[in-house]
Amino acid sequence: MKSLLNALLLLAITSIYSQNTFSGKITDSQTSEPLSFVNIYFSDLEKGTVTNENGVFQIENIPTGKHQIIFSMIGYETQSVSINISTETKFEIKLMPTAIEMESIIISTPFHKLQSENVMKVEQKSVKELKSSGAVTLAEGITNIAGVESITTGLSIGKPVIRGLSSNRVLVYTQGIRLENQQYGDEHGLGVNETGIESVEVIKGPASLLYGSDALGGVLYLNPERFANTNSSSGDFGGNYFSNTQGYSTNAGVKVSGDEFKFLFRGSLAEHADYKTNDYRVTNTRFREQDLKAGIAYHNNAFKTEFRYNVNQSKLGIPEDIGIQNTNRMPLLPYQEVTNHVFSSKSTLFFNDSKLDISLGYIYNNRKEFEEHHHDEDEDHHDEDEHDEDEHEEEEHHDEADEILEAALNMKLSTASYDVKYSLPNLGKVETIFGVQGMNQVNANYGEEALIPNATTNDIGVFATSHIHFDKADIQLGARYDNRHLNIENSLNKTFNSFNGALGFKTNITPAITTRVNLATGFRAPNLSELASDGSHGGTNRYEIGNIDLNNEQNFQTDVAFEFKNEHLELFANGFYNTINDYIFLAPTSEIIDEDPVFRYAQEDAKLYGGEFGLHLHPHPLDWIHFESSFAMVTGKQDNGAYLPLIPANNLTNTIRVEFENNSINQGYAFITLRSTFNQNNVSIFETPTGSYNLLSAGLGGNLTLFKNEVSFSLSGTNLTNKTYINHLSRLKPDGIFNMGRNISLAFTYNL
Repeated sequence: MKSLLNALLLLAITSIYSQNTFSGKITDSQTSEPLSFVNIYFSDLEKGTVTNENGVFQIENIPTGKHQIIFSMIGYETQSVSINISTETKFEIKLMPTAIEMESIIISTPFHKLQSENVMKVEQKSVKELKSSGAVTLAEGITNIAGVESITTGLSIGKPVIRGLSSNRVLVYTQGIRLENQQYGDEHGLGVNETGIESVEVIKGPASLLYGSDALGGVLYLNPERFANTNSSSGDFGGNYFSNTQGYSTNAGVKVSGDEFKFLFRGSLAEHADYKTNDYRVTNTRFREQDLKAGIAYHNNAFKTEFRYNVNQSKLGIPEDIGIQNTNRMPLLPYQEVTNHVFSSKSTLFFNDSKLDISLGYIYNNRKEFEEHHHDEDEDHHDEDEHDEDEHEEEEHHDEADEILEAALNMKLSTASYDVKYSLPNLGKVETIFGVQGMNQVNANYGEEALIPNATTNDIGVFATSHIHFDKADIQLGARYDNRHLNIENSLNKTFNSFNGALGFKTNITPAITTRVNLATGFRAPNLSELASDGSHGGTNRYEIGNIDLNNEQNFQTDVAFEFKNEHLELFANGFYNTINDYIFLAPTSEIIDEDPVFRYAQEDAKLYGGEFGLHLHPHPLDWIHFESSFAMVTGKQDNGAYLPLIPANNLTNTIRVEFENNSINQGYAFITLRSTFNQNNVSIFETPTGSYNLLSAGLGGNLTLFKNEVSFSLSGTNLTNKTYINHLSRLKPDGIFNMGRNISLAFTYNL
């Protein structure tokens, strides 16, 4: 062991004394004119710069060895180049003009490549793009990605659904670590604010090879905003206003980077009143959210590390029926108070031809639920003329809240996680990564009630994956073993094990046609709620009973993707077939306990199948106009023929988008979108069918100069026809409560 440490130290010291500089010039391939403000980014170093007015750039303190570099600029084709850096390296590159949107590096997959180079299909969208559509929250914004939906309770609570799978079957990553915030419940939101997040990546399908248990259905990967480029600083502040909820969100941030140290800080506040339909406001959908993100990083030519911290505190009303009609923002009883602390560190040691990545995380989640005292008086909840009575009733709600000393539910979850990966030196055309991941998790109850017992969970997983490059094809393969041990208080200990693997193939049939075939297995160990819950859950209005004898869920998915892309037309077709053994679900019984219907956890083999299909047309010579269309479908059934619950309806989205530039506005755009959701008649035995509906949205935005600084703005409207509708994945559907009506949002960001 000592000799191994000495060898690693010697390699590190050797690298430290290699003071390497990477410089060069970037020009237009057609005109040979120099290009300014081109982004140059080392994906493994997370270090970059931009070209000056002469197209020249220079980056210092680069580790010796092979690195992948991304050259990108709006209006030009993104290029990814692998270069061996030694001493002083000069490089000249020509970028090709194109109307195709700029590509970004994919972080959620292990080899950090552009999507065009990836074997696995990954969807990536910037948060700015998702929010420009008028989404109020991040959970709502991700539904603009084909194949992704959200189980919602009003506006404040939303859980991602990927190809029909949700809750613990979809793993969420933030700040480079897995997010653990009691996400098993469909009435528990993400607990992450969109400010300070740069982009969202979605892996559709089993990703247990990369992430272990809970990635059986896919991964939602949230990329935090980057630090500023070396020897630069920036600041910004912005705000959003939403007409429907008379709500707002504000945020401000600052970033400073020197030669070695980097800092960033961002804070935000959001408040919303009850959302409005065409007929009424949905009582107690109001919420308040505060968020703070901070980070510090250190970088030299052989080592980089960063530490990030995020605290998110929210107070979320839990809607039950239509009652008080006003625009106050203070949640009524019942409500949740959720505080989520996320600490993460990510470090990399660079050797000549290899590297060691170490990610550590700690999450402290405190979830409280405060229940309502029941009154016997009858009220007419729909009469808006009784405004004074509504205000009096709301004061009673607030008085009750002041009297409550302890929450009905008070759950504290502490999770420490680690993720260590070693990237071996390339063996010819083969890239290989070995890794070990795990976590220690403690759940504790401090409230009057205990829905799930106190317990400790320990996970460990080891894996290896390789990417093999051939002249006309790429292959990615890997295998993994996981072990999970649960120590449940006053109950049996449980241990779950699983072997999983993945095999993927990508090739360009022609220069314009790419095909991907991925075969993967995944697993999910039953969570604590499914194994041992026994109590009334105020957030769901049901009594839940766990099953200590549940087995692992185990799945196998086949995913086939075809893409056609030329300068003016893009087509894609992604199909999947997913079989899941021992699928876990809640089934209603005829029992009633404490006035709540009883639901028990059960298992049955199941399958899901469907896909996403679409096109993007930007015809020559009208490259400034874009027509985009996408269709997503999924069917979920148990082997006994019964349909699975909470499967999203098929939907079709059509968008016309124009881009423009003038003397006042740059990167200007305008769009109009029609989203058509079809009937959902394939429902489980305790669901009802949901009707079809069409939602019309539109917006515009761009950048302009104000007081010598750039300001970005957007104006957008959703559900412009004020359609009354119910989404099949709304938890308010059983009560016949509509989703949100027309909303106009105005947003701006001022860059200092």
